[in-house]
Amino acid sequence: MDASKEREAGGAQRAYPKEDEPAKDQKQKHHAEQNGAQNALQKMRSHPLFMDAAVVLVLVLAIGGYLYFQQLESMVFIENAQITAPIIYISPLAPGTLDKLYVQPGDSVAQGQRLAIVGGQPLYARTEGLVISVMDTPGAIASAQTPVVEMVDTRNFRVVGRLQEDKGLKDVSPGQKVMFTVDAFPSRQYYGTVDSVAPSARQSDIVFSLSDKRQEKEFDVSALYDVSAYPELKNGMSAKMWVYKQ
Repeated sequence: MDASKEREAGGAQRAYPKEDEPAKDQKQKHHAEQNGAQNALQKMRSHPLFMDAAVVLVLVLAIGGYLYFQQLESMVFIENAQITAPIIYISPLAPGTLDKLYVQPGDSVAQGQRLAIVGGQPLYARTEGLVISVMDTPGAIASAQTPVVEMVDTRNFRVVGRLQEDKGLKDVSPGQKVMFTVDAFPSRQYYGTVDSVAPSARQSDIVFSLSDKRQEKEFDVSALYDVSAYPELKNGMSAKMWVYKQ
């Protein structure tokens, strides 16, 4: 037999490598899982309650979406708000030298507590509150128009939002229920009542409407809440408000 015939005979007798057994088992297992999932899905679809459950699910989602939309429509959203309180300015009745200062910013004071002495005249807190600023310059002259101590009345904390005039201002009035959140505790919801709507716009704030370039003004919407129920809220915290329409 010549060389060419020997090569042909050798090629005819050559055995191809067998498929790796673990890989073969894995492939069979994968096909079995696919078939099992398809069979399970087929059984679910053929179950007499399958269509009923699907209809109920669709109805639940539709009703939930409708109620959510209705809730949004029933509220006025105010994105830019802040926890604040009325500022109380403590000044001497007559000009004098700042002789002594007893408090610093951040101090909590009680009603009637001595705060400072100006020209021999003691200055007292007219109400309990939190000191936010002081005239910390002993020997300086303080007049009747010079606040020696500035404090906030912690009993009258409120949330104040800035509402653009075309974003639902006409639907907001005193007495309406308010829900609000603060950035410091985003998962918590707080509640209060609209106390006042500013009778005039914030003169320093002008917002341009993107649609027609008109100047839009913002109005302060103030809401009171139960300070004792939410002691974690602090002066100056950023907030968001939702006012329920009547």
